[in-house]
Amino acid sequence: MIHKLEHIGVKVNDMDASVKFYTEVLGMRLANRARLDDGVELGFLSFPDSDNIEIELIGRGSDGLSDNGKVHHIAFTVSDIEAEVERLKGLGVTMIDEEPREILGGVKIAFFFGPDGERLEYFQPLAK
Repeated sequence: MIHKLEHIGVKVNDMDASVKFYTEVLGMRLANRARLDDGVELGFLSFPDSDNIEIELIGRGSDGLSDNGKVHHIAFTVSDIEAEVERLKGLGVTMIDEEPREILGGVKIAFFFGPDGERLEYFQPLAK
């Protein structure tokens, strides 16, 4: 079951400049910044009094996408990502990730396509 809109991912060319813009111009706060094994850098920002929805800045890496400044994906929080992925497969949804994968040492994700080719993501924080 989907619980909420988790975040919107935006491709950026310069992570430092983008973090500066979102924090200094829009008043957001940087909640987390990390580099994945494939070189992609992520920056998660939210508003100080509303951290339940984030913007995820996605820096250069090896995902082959060069659409900087464009929405990369929309993510939804789910409670059982494995069951949701199987449900999508059963509905004939085109999957990017056939199985959920773990990133950042505490999050499972799985990407899939919407009907117009938009990238969507299921996001499940792991229990600590």
